[in-house]
Amino acid sequence: MYYVYILKDQDNKTYIGSTNNIERRLREHGEGCCYSTRYFKKAVLEAYIAVKDESTARKLEKYLKVGSGKAFLKKRILTDEASA
Repeated sequence: MYYVYILKDQDNKTYIGSTNNIERRLREHGEGCCYSTRYFKKAVLEAYIAVKDESTARKLEKYLKVGSGKAFLKKRILTDEASA
């Protein structure tokens, strides 16, 4: 099983990644071991999606980072409860 996950920090910055071990990866982010999120302030797991293989996870991760995938992410997954 592979996961595509979305982290969000106090400044509303988001990070999208994929992994086969979500607990380990979140721990690495929390310990500042990851170049991309080392300056994130108290990043929390906002959402994750489980998929069957690495190829699918990579494709979904890429989709969510650009164009219509980014719009989908903002509209359907990262919605504020106040605006719902």
